[in-house]
Amino acid sequence: MKKYNLLWAFVAMFFILMGCSSNTKDAPKSIQIVGSSAMQPIVEMGAHQYQKKHPEQKITVQGGGSGTGLSQVQSGAVDVGNSDIFASQQKGIDANKIVDHQLAVIGVAPIVNKDAGVKNVTMEQLQKIYAGEYTNWREVGGKDMEIVVIDRAHGSGTRAIFDDEVMADTKKMKAQEQDSNGSVQHMVSETPGALSYVSFPYLKDTFVALKIDGVTPTPKNVTTNKWKLWGYEHMYTSKNASKETNAFIKYLLKSDQVQEKLLSRLDYISIRDMEVTKDKDGLVSPK
Repeated sequence: MKKYNLLWAFVAMFFILMGCSSNTKDAPKSIQIVGSSAMQPIVEMGAHQYQKKHPEQKITVQGGGSGTGLSQVQSGAVDVGNSDIFASQQKGIDANKIVDHQLAVIGVAPIVNKDAGVKNVTMEQLQKIYAGEYTNWREVGGKDMEIVVIDRAHGSGTRAIFDDEVMADTKKMKAQEQDSNGSVQHMVSETPGALSYVSFPYLKDTFVALKIDGVTPTPKNVTTNKWKLWGYEHMYTSKNASKETNAFIKYLLKSDQVQEKLLSRLDYISIRDMEVTKDKDGLVSPK
């Protein structure tokens, strides 16, 4: 009798182990996403919407900057590297080894502490402030107050968009740097005289979004290139990305829920709405 009990115990254990093995085998591969903080709101919300339909799919989204996203996906450390710039613009990245999926367009706007008394600057004035030529808000029509320049760290895609359009070949002054749009938000809101820049999803009423040459930073003005500080939101993957990763990206690119509703609600611009295109060298052409 004991032999039969022992035999049945082994049989039961065998089927339990087989069941566990089957569950592990059938579980979808998790998706790890790292990179641009400007892209975090849309990718996180997109992941949330996707998981409503696919609750078994694990997706983690982290910031760190475009440079980090590109280097991490190139090395194979993550499944997706989010970037505000083309991979070919980032030093040390071989764009031929990874695949570009353009999710949306992002606008970038200069922002200033409310106490500065400025609502509009020219592109030349903005450049001269970041070059260190203007140091007081009085010089550009504001209050008699020191300009506290705040920059983004190297490797930031938001910084690359700003520098390409505003600075061109002009050298920037050395300034304190912040590592994310969120930290810039806080610093400008809390620091009298502070000036910096953020992507559109991070614009708040706790500071002033500056007009440039009388043009307001809005998604509509981006679609025609009337507002010139903008770039594409890229999701880079390896050439042999997992089926789970490809399925999630396909959802983000093809879903009307994302492209026609979610993007605009979060102040991104759908590529479908753009009337112009921009290449890696910054050349803008009619669509």
